[in-house]
Amino acid sequence: MSQLKKGQTRSVTLTLNGNVRSGDCEARTLLSDFLRHELGVTGTHVGCEHGVCGACTVQIDGVAQRSCLTLAVQAEGRRVDTVEGLSGHEDGLSDLQAAFRRNHALQCGFCTAGILMSCDDYLRRKPDPTEAEVREMLSGHLCRCTGYTNIVKAVLETAAERRAAVSN
Repeated sequence: MSQLKKGQTRSVTLTLNGNVRSGDCEARTLLSDFLRHELGVTGTHVGCEHGVCGACTVQIDGVAQRSCLTLAVQAEGRRVDTVEGLSGHEDGLSDLQAAFRRNHALQCGFCTAGILMSCDDYLRRKPDPTEAEVREMLSGHLCRCTGYTNIVKAVLETAAERRAAVSN
């Protein structure tokens, strides 16, 4: 195995929000920093840099993960989705984002991108969650502004709307 010298960079290619993107970074570069500084995707926020706050949550191959605990080189060849790719709708908001807006589920917005990415993954895996289950999932995120109640309402509302759309 070859060793990288200090300051030596390598190319990382990944599929970012459906588009193949490449950039150069040192082997020790965090995915969060690579996304923000090398690829210019700034919706992913960096809070604690220890994986505790959840602000940096992205989806890697469809699974919510902390980008501050992931090296950019680990994302080589993988699909990475950030809040910028969440929408994909004509009006600019996904159903989950629209529910956050309707329910006033954000205030300063710093943590919102990470919360949205976790909720999006969660609702795909658990389409009919209880309030307690949503609160448990949200326990991996720190938000100083909302008190979580409106976030829970938005997630439950989205789940109910998706179930109703499937049954019609």
